[in-house]
Amino acid sequence: MTTKQLIKRFGQPNETGEGYIVLIDLPYPMRLAWDPNITVTRISCHKDVAKDMINIFNDLFYTYGYDELRRLGIDLYGGMFMFRPRRGKEKAYIKALEEGKYELAASYLSYHSWGTAIDLDPARNLLHESSRTARFARPEYKKMIEIFEFNGFESLGKLINRDWMHFQKK
Repeated sequence: MTTKQLIKRFGQPNETGEGYIVLIDLPYPMRLAWDPNITVTRISCHKDVAKDMINIFNDLFYTYGYDELRRLGIDLYGGMFMFRPRRGKEKAYIKALEEGKYELAASYLSYHSWGTAIDLDPARNLLHESSRTARFARPEYKKMIEIFEFNGFESLGKLINRDWMHFQKK
């Protein structure tokens, strides 16, 4: 989806998410990927994907069960809403802002800026990792990817064979 299409569908993003970000309750606690000793029971997402996200987490819980979710690392939450440029586009984003080229700057924003993308288990599904080594490319995660797809999300890992942690609304 282009930036113009994202804005048309989900609105103009902003740093705080004011006007479009909501909290959803999770059916099971998720561990923070950067500190697995801390759990979260609510996450922030775009109001227009909230129902889909609830369905995804309920389906994951029903399909795998809590112990298996933990064993597989599907419960390792890497983030959803974060107003930021896509990885590798930070300098271009700042330059465009400095030059007053706001439409160009917006084109560098990540889906996370709208709260329409989620990262899971980022440490074992690195950004540039391919299906040869990414954990989520393994057969035991096929059902997880199917659950995301059924609810209108795409796996970047499956789509472009990198960034297997990342699932975004189509």
